[in-house]
Amino acid sequence: MGENGSTRVPVTYDHCAHVEGPFFHGTKSALQAGDELVPGYGSNFQEGRVSNHIYFTALMDTAAWGAELATALAGIEERGHIYAVEPLGPFEDDPNVTDKRFPGNPTRSYRTRHPLRVVGEVDGWEGHDPQVLKEMLDHLAQLREQGLDVIED
Repeated sequence: MGENGSTRVPVTYDHCAHVEGPFFHGTKSALQAGDELVPGYGSNFQEGRVSNHIYFTALMDTAAWGAELATALAGIEERGHIYAVEPLGPFEDDPNVTDKRFPGNPTRSYRTRHPLRVVGEVDGWEGHDPQVLKEMLDHLAQLREQGLDVIED
């Protein structure tokens, strides 16, 4: 048993083979099948920050948040893109949401220092209601004003 009496086993670089996809990555970037996402580029969520990880999820809704927030925070009117991806190395739970905001990782959010290979684009995904997206953006702005928009990377 894990903490809080749960049977969930944390996903770590040494213990991730049991996690099954499919996996998705939401972004503002236009990519093609075969492209590889690698760390070392600017963060979609914090201006001026270079990301040491690539983030991905096993849930379409979480990927939709990634695509919508990345485009909105960049001031892009387009809706963003969601890609099916394949991790090319080990990965771990995303500490920015797992057990910090959502105990047990219900968002099935992960990160890796290894490339993600784009398998293909997901067409026809459903975004969030514009009011819900606005509320999330307002919440992020409030966190930023308070200095609490910390990304553990």
